[in-house]
Amino acid sequence: MRCVHPWGIILVSGGKHFRPGTHINAIGADAKGKQELEADLLKDAKVIIDEIEQAAHSGEINVPLSEGVINVEDIYGTLAEVVAETKRGRENDEEITIFDSTGLAIQDIICAKLVYEKAAERDVPVLELL
Repeated sequence: MRCVHPWGIILVSGGKHFRPGTHINAIGADAKGKQELEADLLKDAKVIIDEIEQAAHSGEINVPLSEGVINVEDIYGTLAEVVAETKRGRENDEEITIFDSTGLAIQDIICAKLVYEKAAERDVPVLELL
């Protein structure tokens, strides 16, 4: 697995530099015009996003989409679809997968709720906010 988070407009070379089976978390393209990965890697990999409108504006896919290098149809699906099992995640050991994370508040809230519930089940001290 690789986590990519450059602070500017920096391209990480395409798929020929990643071994089959690599997973990439792309979290640094956080504004229009920023891009971490070369478009050929996005075309060859299974790309999962948080939400299409947000990712198209400020995610890893924003530059290749705006330049016409990839289409919305090239995006495999959303994290919600994979978690809900309406779409499969990795389907074989050779597949390169990319998660283009732009961050959604609802995901943060759900994760916090699950962590809180797990902590409460295990009698871990928790802070009651309300």
